[in-house]
Amino acid sequence: MRLTEHDYGAVKVLRPEGPVRGDDAQQFKEHLVGLADGNSGRCVVDASAIQFIDSKGLEALVEASEHIAQSGPPLKLCGVNETVREVLDLTELSSEFEYFTNVNSAVRSFL
Repeated sequence: MRLTEHDYGAVKVLRPEGPVRGDDAQQFKEHLVGLADGNSGRCVVDASAIQFIDSKGLEALVEASEHIAQSGPPLKLCGVNETVREVLDLTELSSEFEYFTNVNSAVRSFL
């Protein structure tokens, strides 16, 4: 998994590329929490390049989301594909996040 981040004004966008699973999940969580802590929680995960997420990836996503929600706005996801959305629905975790179709709409939601 490769992680890239972008600044959109006061909002940080993290884009994981590849599956979020196993040991990569911890790296993903730590990177996301670090971004949020340094940015008052204004973070978006651009999930458009995540092909698959396993239980460790889900756990990392939920833990990061809970951490972010303690100090700021909730974590926002954009570009979630059908496979990842189905996993979130099946595990009943879909209600934990706000969803947007693209990065721009997710970033604008902080205004």
